[in-house]
Amino acid sequence: MADGGVNKGRRRFLVAATTVVGAAGVAAVAVPFVSAWQPSAEARAAGAPVKVDISKLQPGQRMVVEWRGRPVWILDRSTEMIQRTEMLGGERLADPASSKPQQPEYASGPLRSIRPGIGVYVGICTHLGCSPLFRPEPNAEGVGVDDWPGGFFCPCHGSRFDLAGRVFRNVPAPLNLEVPPYHFENDSVIVVGVGEGEEVG
Repeated sequence: MADGGVNKGRRRFLVAATTVVGAAGVAAVAVPFVSAWQPSAEARAAGAPVKVDISKLQPGQRMVVEWRGRPVWILDRSTEMIQRTEMLGGERLADPASSKPQQPEYASGPLRSIRPGIGVYVGICTHLGCSPLFRPEPNAEGVGVDDWPGGFFCPCHGSRFDLAGRVFRNVPAPLNLEVPPYHFENDSVIVVGVGEGEEVG
């Protein structure tokens, strides 16, 4: 009986040890296969299109979404904001006609947008990558210029952009803000990351 008890104990120990070693081996083999199913860092950085519901966005308001790890501003411009923006010209703006394209062809014109009321811009200053502040009201304090028409101000180095993302003259930023590819899925949904006429991948 004593020998039988010792054998049972050994048997239990060997079964437990074999189970632990076997489980560790299975995990070691499985990890590369599981990892292969995860999207690569490159694929994650590329970013999928983002659908944005703008139905609650009111004139004069801006919302921020993330696409490809970058902030994208969606701005609902009031009629008065549109008029202020369209009145700006070459005497104040560095590239009023967007001759150095930072936007798709379908977002051309002074407002750089598909629809006059809705602007879509990557919220990163084209100088050193800071994120400018939203200063839509005329003559806002702290912008550092007289007769401010409303727009975006980067306090880091003083760059300024109008409400269409066009850069002002004599500031560090060399280019207008980027307009990402986008389209309207319907009246209240914008898809950022896929342009007009392009297919969602």
